[in-house]
Amino acid sequence: MPGRTLPTITQAEVAAHNNAKSCYVTIGERVFDITDFVEDHPGGGDLVLEYAGKDVKEILEDEISHKHTDSAYEILDDYHIGFVATEKIVNAATESQHPDNIVPLPPRGEGLKELNEKGGANGEKYVFAATGLSSAEDLSKDTDYNVDYKKHKFLDLGRPLFPQVWFGGFSKAFYLEQVHRPRHYKGGASAPLFGNFLEPLSKTAWYVVPTVWLPPVMYGSWLAYQGLPFSHFAPYWVLGLCIWTLVEYCLHRFLFHLDDYLPDNRVAITLHFLLHGIHHYLPMDKYRLVMPPTLFLILATPFWKLAHTIFFYDWNAATAVFCGGIFGYICYDLTHYFLHHRNLPAYYRELKKYHLEHHFADYENGFGVTSKFWDRVFNTELQIPPPKIIKTT
Repeated sequence: MPGRTLPTITQAEVAAHNNAKSCYVTIGERVFDITDFVEDHPGGGDLVLEYAGKDVKEILEDEISHKHTDSAYEILDDYHIGFVATEKIVNAATESQHPDNIVPLPPRGEGLKELNEKGGANGEKYVFAATGLSSAEDLSKDTDYNVDYKKHKFLDLGRPLFPQVWFGGFSKAFYLEQVHRPRHYKGGASAPLFGNFLEPLSKTAWYVVPTVWLPPVMYGSWLAYQGLPFSHFAPYWVLGLCIWTLVEYCLHRFLFHLDDYLPDNRVAITLHFLLHGIHHYLPMDKYRLVMPPTLFLILATPFWKLAHTIFFYDWNAATAVFCGGIFGYICYDLTHYFLHHRNLPAYYRELKKYHLEHHFADYENGFGVTSKFWDRVFNTELQIPPPKIIKTT
């Protein structure tokens, strides 16, 4: 979902909202208008009004008074109206090379990275709520899988993942929440998926894609060219390449991210994990990033038949369109790999930033990999949500 754009409020304005008619409180730099909640507070409105116009972080965590539960913070989230530029934020913006990435809040880009390096607002860290990460660099920080498993009770990266997903009994909601919170396994090595003779079949090196598919594309293109003049062959082939860009977008959005419509059963969840979930769970795994040839053959076969159904009037034209599309797929898979694992020229650096933001900030948008064109057409261009703050101490 797109993030709300919230204003930056001065500390003086927050302090002025200190009564039952207008009651603001803060936690760090987040501002909450809890006027409607004052009378509903379980301990009575007077307890709340003692802290009107002030920061409530310490009292919410006070063991002696009453340490508030996570549900209290969830209630507060409904009253979040903006941000206040604390002294620490102002100082960080003054010293920053990217002050416009810090103020107005919430921080973004390089400003987000700088604030996290300085310890956030008050010894805390900014992260995106959906993924638990704050930057592309977080995608490559090794996960302590023992700690991760104890905390989240999802998958143990030290054991084969497939049986854990199949026998895990996870609800769809829990599975989708966890699988979109990226982990990183031992420097980017491949975590065990099957743990048996099937393991090698689950891994595909990037160079396998052009090695396997370029020869058939070249041969098919040559066959089509034999039956068509170049003035006809070239437009059909380019048409196939252009059609691929839409197919790429639709596959990513409506098949790989079938999240909302995923049936709530272990078969559907396991298929989702094998098809694309594992890539979001372990996005920097070099050998589970491009599509295995057998899987692509299964996905490509209907498109071969579709091409020859639409262009029924000329086998050569249908073959030219199909070969142009498969060449587009080769470019897509190589681009996808290089966006994750290579330093690239300027245009591709922008694409890399865009795609990695899909992983660490907003997986519900940004489905284009080789371009943003169809995201713009269908209004799914990345909209980075405001980060939240987590405790680091």
